Amino acid sequence: MYDTDDMSKIFDKFKEITKNAKQEVENLVFKASAGGGLVDISISGHNEIIELNIDDELLNDKDSLQILLISVINDVLNQSKTNQQTQAMNMFNDITKSK
Repeated sequence: MYDTDDMSKIFDKFKEITKNAKQEVENLVFKASAGGGLVDISISGHNEIIELNIDDELLNDKDSLQILLISVINDVLNQSKTNQQTQAMNMFNDITKSK
């Protein structure tokens, strides 16, 4: 049988951890570069593009620009996804430690 005090403590810990995680996400910025710096991108912890820089050299080379944009966007989204997975695992570990 579950002890309601234990469940309450776990729930309170979960709320605290979730609140802290949300605050951390607000401050996160992920950055990636492709083509030796010809394309740079930054996204927020919410996966919103906050900065995109494209070297003028690429403006006349549509094919290369498309390839580099795909590469840099996938890279930065993978960084964010990895961070989300790590945070979820850390939250799970923190909650299970509080038992």
